[in-house]
Amino acid sequence: MEKYCFGVDLGGTTVKMGLFKPDGELVDKWEIPTVKDNGGSKILPDIADSILNKMKEKNIEKDNVIGVGIGVPGPVDPNGICNKAVNLGWEDKIDLEGEMKKLTGLNVKGGNDANVAALGEAWKGGAEGYSDVVVVTLGTGIGGGIIVQGKMLVGANGAGGEIGHIHVVDDEEEACGCSNHGCLEQYGSATGVVRLAKRRLNEDNEPSVLRDTEISAKSAFDAVKAGDKVAGEIAERFGEYLGKGLAAVGCVTNPQIFVIGGGVSKAGEMLLPYIQKNYIKYTFHASRDAKFALAKLGNDAGIYGSAKLVIE
Repeated sequence: MEKYCFGVDLGGTTVKMGLFKPDGELVDKWEIPTVKDNGGSKILPDIADSILNKMKEKNIEKDNVIGVGIGVPGPVDPNGICNKAVNLGWEDKIDLEGEMKKLTGLNVKGGNDANVAALGEAWKGGAEGYSDVVVVTLGTGIGGGIIVQGKMLVGANGAGGEIGHIHVVDDEEEACGCSNHGCLEQYGSATGVVRLAKRRLNEDNEPSVLRDTEISAKSAFDAVKAGDKVAGEIAERFGEYLGKGLAAVGCVTNPQIFVIGGGVSKAGEMLLPYIQKNYIKYTFHASRDAKFALAKLGNDAGIYGSAKLVIE
C-alpha cells in the first residue's frame, strides 16, 4: 500500500496542512482556523481531528502513514517540547510531540516554524539539492533556519537559527522587540528598511520620491528600481547590515547557499547583490563562495518542511 505523511504549519491565525507522498508530492492541502481561546487548549485536538478526518476522506489507514510533522511559532527542543508559544496562547511548556501522538496514534515530530520552513526550502524549494543551507525570512522581523548536513540546527533549547537577534550595532537607542538594542532585525527586516529610510531622509533635504509617500520596504525598493539616488543609499545600508550579520553566520556554519524569503524578498533578484557583496566583504575567505537565491515555496514552505521531519 502507498505511504503518506502530513505536514502541519501552525500559525497564530490559521493552521496550514498538507498531505504528502514520501517523494515530496503534495497530494492535498487545506487550512483550519487557529482557535486560541482557553490558552490554546483546542489547537492540538483540532489539528488531530482534521488529520484523522482527512485520512477517513482519502481512505488512508494508520499503518500507511509515516507520521505527522508540525512546525510551531516557538522554540522546540530535541525532545519535542515546545517552550512557550505566546502567539498561540501557550504560556507554559507543552509536550508537542507527546500530545499529538496521543491524539492521533501516529508518529509525530515537531520543530520551530522558521527552522521547519528552512527544511522545506532545502528539500523542495530554493535550496533543493543542497545539504548546508541558511534560510533567511525578511518580514516584520528576521526569521532564520539553519540546515547542516541535511538536518535542522535546533540547539539545546530549540533557539538555534535566531539570526535576527545577532548584535550588529553598539550605540542603538531604540529597542528591538526582544528588548535588546542593535539586533540585526532592526535594520535588515521590513521594519528595518523603514527605520533606515527615515533616518536617511532626516540627514538632509536631498530630493527623493520617498519624501512624498508612505515609506515601506516595498516603496523603498520600488524607488531603487526607479533610480532614486537616496533610495539607493538606503538599499546600500540595508545590504551592509544584513551582509555583515550573515557573514557571522557564514563563519559558524559555512553554508553552500543562503535562501532569502519573506515579504522583503518580493523586491526580487535586485535585492541579492546588496547583501551578497557585503557578505563576501565580511565573512571568512573559505565561506565566501556561498550562493544567494530567493525562496521558492512561499507560504507552503512550512508544510513541506514539516512533512520532511518524518521522512528519513
